[in-house]
Amino acid sequence: MKRFIAGITAFCLALGGNSLPIYAESGGFEVSAVGAVLINADTGTVIYEKNAHEQRAMASTTKIMTALLTAEAGELDKKFTADSFAINVEGTSMGLKEGDIVTRRALLYGMLLPSGNDAANAAAVNISGSMSAFAELMNKKAEELGLEDTHFVNPSGLDASGHFTTAYDLAQLTRYALENPVFAEICRCADAQVEFGNPPYLRQLSNSNKMLWQYEGCIGVKTGFTDNARRCLVSAAERDGVRLICVTLNAPDDWEDHRKMLDYGFTQVKATEIVLPKPVTLPVIGGNEQCVSLKLAENVKLALSESESKTVTVETFAPQFLYAGFSAGESVGFARIYRDGEAVRDVELVTEKAVMETPQEVGFWDRLIMLCRRFFGI
Repeated sequence: MKRFIAGITAFCLALGGNSLPIYAESGGFEVSAVGAVLINADTGTVIYEKNAHEQRAMASTTKIMTALLTAEAGELDKKFTADSFAINVEGTSMGLKEGDIVTRRALLYGMLLPSGNDAANAAAVNISGSMSAFAELMNKKAEELGLEDTHFVNPSGLDASGHFTTAYDLAQLTRYALENPVFAEICRCADAQVEFGNPPYLRQLSNSNKMLWQYEGCIGVKTGFTDNARRCLVSAAERDGVRLICVTLNAPDDWEDHRKMLDYGFTQVKATEIVLPKPVTLPVIGGNEQCVSLKLAENVKLALSESESKTVTVETFAPQFLYAGFSAGESVGFARIYRDGEAVRDVELVTEKAVMETPQEVGFWDRLIMLCRRFFGI
């Protein structure tokens, strides 16, 4: 029997507009942020929001986009000399000096941990030739992701006219960025040893995001501050199969804001096991069993709110019958999982047990089925 393995599809990253539902606007608490949002990273659904679509300066949370594009550019371990003009920048730094030899990977650590403006600028020039050209690349990516209220002017996040985003857009950008394994690995590091210099040698870089060691399950993401933007923070946390993303812009008490919002989110979203809505049983021809049951090849859990879990449906795709001579766990189809009518994942269907062939006289109906199968190629 030919083995059919259903492809597993990524969760839809529908990032455009305000179409995603909000299932809580108030969690019974106050936050200091002028703009804030909390989303379910699996579905993109808003759990909590405050002025989430208001355009604001975002300081070094800009580097989420810069780091994402750097990770996607590849050639992460290729050495080059950092551009001397690019690294001559005010604000936070990873410590680059003129003539330093670096890699894009080192710059990723430099921009995501100590929030180095020098690292962001050096990566931008290395990838696009100039910081202005890289800003165009940033805006192109924002457009692709449907970030309608976002515009970038520079790769570092320093205050500039026309450089803005919203809490909602920043959360959706982060949702996408965390799917990149390089970005996800680096932004969760509390500290790291990174090699650069002339000649290169190991340095210790520390992360400015204290949520990483102060909040259980935190996996990133980025701090930010400028005189205009004030305190900005993007965090993400995972617990019991649920991943949440939290954003605050202009938040005097951002650490506490994030603790409140994340704590609330984990009460609202739970990992829900997906099961087949009814037994799936196929007739078997020519075997020691007349039928066989199918099951999901793996345990599947989706992070859903109570209301979202009521919209989940499952559709199965399998042949009308099977010929004997298969083992337990044989792939014979797939189940498609829908949330609110939208397909989110395919999961392989497999046989629950083996059915052996048995020598026996082939009856009229069996012969007819086999003839049709040969004739029609089914």
